[in-house]
Amino acid sequence: MIEFSDLLKTDNQQPARPIQLVDVSGYEAWLAHQPARTRAILAAQKFRAKPGEQAILPGDQADDWSVVAGVADAETLGSWCLARLAETLPEGHYRLTGGSPGAAALGWLLAHHRFDRYRQDDEPTGARVLLTGGVAQIEPTVQLARATALVRDMVNTPAADMGPPDMEAAVEKVAQSSGAVVTTTRGDALEQGFPMIHAVGKAADKSFAPRLIELKWGDPAHPRVALVGKGICFDSGGLDIKPSAGMRLMKKDMGGAAHTLGLAQLVMAARLPGRLHPLGGAAHTLGLAQLVMAARLPVRLHLLIAAAENAIGGNAFRPGDVLRSRKGVTVEIGNTDAEGRLVLGDALTRAGEERPELVIDFATLTGAARVAVGPDLPALFCNDEALAADAIAAGIDTDDPVWRLPLWDAYADMLKSDVADINNAGEGGFAGAITAALFLKRFAPEDCPWIHLDTFAWRPSTKPGRPKGGEALGMRAMFQLLQRRYGKTG
Repeated sequence: MIEFSDLLKTDNQQPARPIQLVDVSGYEAWLAHQPARTRAILAAQKFRAKPGEQAILPGDQADDWSVVAGVADAETLGSWCLARLAETLPEGHYRLTGGSPGAAALGWLLAHHRFDRYRQDDEPTGARVLLTGGVAQIEPTVQLARATALVRDMVNTPAADMGPPDMEAAVEKVAQSSGAVVTTTRGDALEQGFPMIHAVGKAADKSFAPRLIELKWGDPAHPRVALVGKGICFDSGGLDIKPSAGMRLMKKDMGGAAHTLGLAQLVMAARLPGRLHPLGGAAHTLGLAQLVMAARLPVRLHLLIAAAENAIGGNAFRPGDVLRSRKGVTVEIGNTDAEGRLVLGDALTRAGEERPELVIDFATLTGAARVAVGPDLPALFCNDEALAADAIAAGIDTDDPVWRLPLWDAYADMLKSDVADINNAGEGGFAGAITAALFLKRFAPEDCPWIHLDTFAWRPSTKPGRPKGGEALGMRAMFQLLQRRYGKTG
């Protein structure tokens, strides 16, 4: 099992193979200054400095060689431009000839990550160690890699091993070494205080009883920030059952909860000493070394995860039922497969009771968002123009983009009910991501900046450093936003 902190080390001029990065625009000028032997070798390998290309240059000694690799921009390195190198080079130590890797170090680390919990035939992955003079960025980059791996592993884990109790255990593991306090409301105890979470999860087996998991951390005098995650551990669709193809990836319907836990871990990273295994025997580990940051984020963190399985049983909630929410708003059930917004509604109400300064929720909420912006871009909804602009900028700056969709109040009419205050499913099939966000807006605290991220949490095809499967999308952007908002720089 590879530990990220072993893969990014301070450059003390120890032996390492050099990596020269070039781009198409500067390649000919660079090549003109190379000896004839180098030009011939590169021509033989058909190297043209296109992004992702690489070539080996032999040195004067038998065991002496270096690497030249093509990138999109040799002056400004993106997060993933070194990932293919980290996947394909032999194990050993490497350094860039032109300076520190900067943001590209994250892709180097994550290229080593594997979800191998259920595999016995994988050969151990050798370590490619990258040396850097940017010492101050080593630990923050390692923290980002750990949090991303946590999200990936939680989403990749099948529902049988990532049910509500497993999710609760994951939160408690993170809390144990951070000084955080966890309280959980489970099963029938939800019926009075969190009736929509209870309704969604009550048909599951008692061992998978629904729960609201709350973690609190930080100085109560600091600004309060609430992170709310949808934790539907498996979604059958309920009585409005999904077809088998629609259920195939529903182990990932807790992706929002995984994102919020990963984000909370980043906020609390300064207090996570030692080795920690949020997923028990899963591949992910938070590492051997004590995580150190220059200073903690000065916030009072409130993490809320609404965890449930949307199962089918004789006591399952039905289309046409009317639920009374924690807020008192009554909700007619137009579709039992629109359950994520129900559990989030109660969780958002609870978050608002603590009078937070900022609320961020993550949810794998709608297929409509995927149709609108595809799998790579989380759809962002926000009730504050300046905050939305800051979130978009943070996404661009971290190679973790988000795309804003409107909270178009005129579409609230699509959620009208003849018998209740609101319907959980809009009519007509239009603007599904927007109407879902408008439903959540009804429960988000008033007069409080709020961000809702409708994220896919899944990568449908493999890219360097980003294997097919569970993925953290929007988490790094929101961490950058928090750092900038509360006086930290990434």
